[in-house]
Amino acid sequence: MITLRDITLRRGVKVVLDNASATLQPGEKIGLVGRNGAGKSSLFALLTNRLGNDKGEVEVPRHWRRSEVAQNMPETEDGATDFVLQGDLTLVAARIALDEAEKANDGHAMAEAHAALADAGAFDARSRAQALLMGLGFRSEQLDAPVNSFSGGWRMRLQLARALMCPAELMLLDEPTNHLDLDALVWLEAWLQRYDGTLIIISHDREFLDAITKVTLHLDEGKLVRYGGNYTSFESQRAERMVLQQAAFERQQEKVAHLQKFIDRFKAKASKAKQAQSRVKALERMEKLAPVLASADFNFEFREPLNLPNPMLMFDDLSAGYRTDEGDKIIVRGVDRSVLAGQRIGILGANGQGKSTLVKTIARAQAPMAGKLTEGKGLSIGYFAQQELDVLRLDEGPLEHMVRLARDVGPPGREQELRDFLGQFRFTGDMVNQQVGSLSGGEKARLVLAMLVWQRPNLLLLDEPTNHLDLNTREALSLALNEFEGTVMLVSHDRALLREVCDEFWLVADGVVKPFDGDLDDYQRWLLDQSKEAARAAKKQPATAPAPIVAPAAAAVPAPPPASREDRKASGQARAKLAEQTRPLRKEMEAIDKRLHALAEERAEIEAQLAEGAAASAIAEMGRRLKAIADQLEADEMRWLELGEQIEAMSA
Repeated sequence: MITLRDITLRRGVKVVLDNASATLQPGEKIGLVGRNGAGKSSLFALLTNRLGNDKGEVEVPRHWRRSEVAQNMPETEDGATDFVLQGDLTLVAARIALDEAEKANDGHAMAEAHAALADAGAFDARSRAQALLMGLGFRSEQLDAPVNSFSGGWRMRLQLARALMCPAELMLLDEPTNHLDLDALVWLEAWLQRYDGTLIIISHDREFLDAITKVTLHLDEGKLVRYGGNYTSFESQRAERMVLQQAAFERQQEKVAHLQKFIDRFKAKASKAKQAQSRVKALERMEKLAPVLASADFNFEFREPLNLPNPMLMFDDLSAGYRTDEGDKIIVRGVDRSVLAGQRIGILGANGQGKSTLVKTIARAQAPMAGKLTEGKGLSIGYFAQQELDVLRLDEGPLEHMVRLARDVGPPGREQELRDFLGQFRFTGDMVNQQVGSLSGGEKARLVLAMLVWQRPNLLLLDEPTNHLDLNTREALSLALNEFEGTVMLVSHDRALLREVCDEFWLVADGVVKPFDGDLDDYQRWLLDQSKEAARAAKKQPATAPAPIVAPAAAAVPAPPPASREDRKASGQARAKLAEQTRPLRKEMEAIDKRLHALAEERAEIEAQLAEGAAASAIAEMGRRLKAIADQLEADEMRWLELGEQIEAMSA
């Protein structure tokens, strides 16, 4: 159980937690919510001992292991799978213990280390790590690629996989969906639903929170309030609570006014002085209730487009992709579609299938690889790219960005007009000159939205616009898009936004773009079916590891049918000769196969004896035997692979 009792936490001069208290039970899945800057990440740092509280008590069971996503970008040449495996601290500790025991030739310590490795699931750890990576969108050829070869977003996925790999009683996830597409998000959702530890999530994705959490912890004005239920339930309960709190405040104000009126009227009269004084004491004893001060809502709207060409876009056998040193890489081809005025299109598809490539081609960020893209007369595109926040000038303020936009892109505007416009996006006073580099991710995203709105587009191309937006801003974006009179094409992993905005969906898959006949629930079911098919196909593939081991046939690829009797005879003689040459190798492989099986059985038997409590005098010898078995297994597996390569070379 986690107990926070009268906690006060300061960050600089700001009081993040002010006599806050909360209790969280083991195994609960909790959504930690609150406005940006309320202190949610600081609370995580408190729970992981990266911050110390100024007052109060924090109680987390000592034996609990804790897991969280590191926010730094890893810089290492380690392969992706090895990097994720390092997140399993229990496994890492067992491997270090075994290495030290072997160096000391300590059989007793070897036995304990082998038992620890078995408990940590060492023998299937690599496959578990790779399953995490595949679930988060990595392809099979990327599983052993160096970490340094991945972009920033993919490295954050590696950090997430590393956190999931760690066996922990307490898992803390701070915005885990920011760098995921919808496919990976659905997979993560299912994984977290199966997680049996205590889970605390910070997220601005309401559907994600609704699907996973059963408790909501609200951090507001330095206080923690626990609500039973998911995020939607929390909103309903909080609204009721605010109504009751406001009603109680108004009733108290009426009572205060009544008491004060009596005091003012009779305090000077000797006959009533005693009663007046008692009412003064009553006022002093009364616990003052505060009025409900709801956070100001954020709203904005897109300007009315100057014109609405129809159709806006026409694709004629369009191919989209990018150019590399090795040549053109086409991602999607043969697109024959039209985009009409007023359409609301959600673009679906797995990571790497070409959603962003298609959007970039439409936005003129890259040229079509083939075919034709025809724009309607007067088309004005507003493009929000995933990396849009990265191209902001960090040493300039919001006003400088707007002045340059009005001058270079248009429409033109005076400085005061631009200041007033920025005020609609919560950039007021001196904040319009604050360097963008010092703004939060949410503030940068609001600036990009402001720049988008100013351009008065009639076609909005939005590629993951919600990554850094809090729930209030996401809702404001949804309302603004629904009121927008132009056309919207949206790529997003925020299912609430897709449901609220889009009327139809396009599916980018297998190199083509086609309409998806269904809603998001149908799409999630389709994803699940695809995942099951992939799993079944993987099971049918021949094993690449030496267990289970089956000796290859004498000739891996049969020759084409010979055209004559002499050719058939020669071919038969060649096959017989090859079989004779490879027979000793195949017999050796069969012997190794049997030995590997026997060694695996012996290892399992020794580990079972250790788990049941072997005699102290036998433990050291068991440890040495386990080391010998491990060495023999490694040598036999290498020899088996060498023999297989020799047979393959001879068959070729």
